[in-house]
Amino acid sequence: MIKKIRTYSLFIIIATVWLFNGCIDPFEANFVDFESALVIEATITNQLKPQQVVLTRTYEFEEDGPSAEPNANVSVSDSAGNTFNFQDTGNGVYVSTQVFAAQSGMAYQLSVTTQDGRSYGSSTTQVTPAATIDDIRAERKTNDNGEDGMAIFLDSFDPSGNAKNYRYEYEETYRIIAPEWNPRSLIGDPAGGCGLLKIPNITDEEVCYRTDLSNAIILTSTEDLEEDRVSNFMVRFINRNNYIISHRYSILVRQFVQSNEAYTFFETLNELSGSESLFSQTQPGFLQGNVFSNENRGERVLGFFDVSSVSETRIFFNYDDFYPGESLPPYIEPCRPSAPPIINAGGICVLRPIIEIGAGVYQGDNEPPGENEGPFFIVPRICGDCKVLGSPEIPDFWIE
Repeated sequence: MIKKIRTYSLFIIIATVWLFNGCIDPFEANFVDFESALVIEATITNQLKPQQVVLTRTYEFEEDGPSAEPNANVSVSDSAGNTFNFQDTGNGVYVSTQVFAAQSGMAYQLSVTTQDGRSYGSSTTQVTPAATIDDIRAERKTNDNGEDGMAIFLDSFDPSGNAKNYRYEYEETYRIIAPEWNPRSLIGDPAGGCGLLKIPNITDEEVCYRTDLSNAIILTSTEDLEEDRVSNFMVRFINRNNYIISHRYSILVRQFVQSNEAYTFFETLNELSGSESLFSQTQPGFLQGNVFSNENRGERVLGFFDVSSVSETRIFFNYDDFYPGESLPPYIEPCRPSAPPIINAGGICVLRPIIEIGAGVYQGDNEPPGENEGPFFIVPRICGDCKVLGSPEIPDFWIE
């Protein structure tokens, strides 16, 4: 799955931090001395699957986002002499050419050679102890900000007491129903001119599915507790007015057990991501991970090579399960209908171009048309064709 550094686009914050030393005066956005640093994100797990490494470059504030690092040679080696090679699949994502799983008692090391011949590596790392998710559940809750919504809670327990440090990611998939979908649609009259014809709708979809990935660092630790038990930990909160829970919703939660070093890295990274920490009076300097340049230890390299045990669980729920008889959350678009005229006062086609470029879709007939109105109501395409937001294909894992 493509986590990419967008999940931790916060690395740009780190890149900015090491442009400053010690305390700072009022901030001035001058990036003349900006350096492009390699960012490595790699989490190898004990799941038997194609593993993934993401390589990008830091970017400046005025840029849209990180740029991918293409055409690198990437491999992971273990202490038994095995080497697992990775191939560039685009967008900075490198996927192993064979499936493998991190094994207990084995040490792993990452190797990266960029297309300009620079060599990078990581500290040797072993897989962390395993801990399974015992329960995931959805509950209607009012959060600390007074918002009504759905909370996703998690319980986990490691009887050995060796796990302690946990990081979470999730994938949420939800059904989208276009509220103004119509079984009829409009096309331009093949005879030409400004005319339109109503035909059976074979292009627009009413029901779609979309998957979004978590974009925050979610951590917890049982280090200071009497037992290694995570209880009632809230992984996700969704405001009841969020359209993603309007129909059927599913969430897959992954629990990564982290080493002390990895947990400290992500905890510090999370603190740096806060709006107050970047421009505070005390700057922590460069956040050092366990990746480095083999040729120049003074070169800034961002990121972390993590080898984690993973447990994952998926749940489903419907809006009616928790809000029976209550109105649905507002759709992502207001979906106000309009009735553009077929031809304007200057004799120029008005409605046909709107339909043909896909800016609007047919909602119904406007009978009788008002002054300066046409015979058809239309709405923005997002209201009548769910493909704007998702895919009509039902996910393989989906159950009703």
